[in-house]
Amino acid sequence: MANTLAEKYAERIQHHLSKYPDKRSAVMPLLYIAQEEYGWLSPQGIEEVAELCDMDPTQVKSIAGFYTMYREQPKGKFWLHVCTDLPCALKGAETFYADLLAHLGIEDGGTTEDGTFTVEHVMCLAACDRAPMLQCNFHFHEHLDMDKMRELLDQWRKEAEAYANKDV
Repeated sequence: MANTLAEKYAERIQHHLSKYPDKRSAVMPLLYIAQEEYGWLSPQGIEEVAELCDMDPTQVKSIAGFYTMYREQPKGKFWLHVCTDLPCALKGAETFYADLLAHLGIEDGGTTEDGTFTVEHVMCLAACDRAPMLQCNFHFHEHLDMDKMRELLDQWRKEAEAYANKDV
């Protein structure tokens, strides 16, 4: 089997491998590259990272399974985590979350039909004073209301369309 990651991301992979005395230590940044390529940590992505790090795929999968930032199932291109913990809920996060789900026509943890958005509630993103807030693909967006959220959703849809229409 060809290693798509090694071919497509050779420079980035080499950058990460060069930072560590042992290839195995680069497993986490390489998992991010695989997740970026496949949209989740597919069996192929796990195999390719294992090959790059001289590890058994079972070891790589166990590392991916331990950390919450890795997706072990297909999810949307944009992964929205909305904090609904008590301090954020007191600032309207639960209502905001319900409105967001209704706007997208999905349930908690669901993915839009077009595969663009997956929305999940989480407990604490450490920005209680800036709620309602969310994390989209590891970037924070704070002091949200549905008007701001609709603007962000439109922007992200355009980015997804532009990416889909680009020759990669």
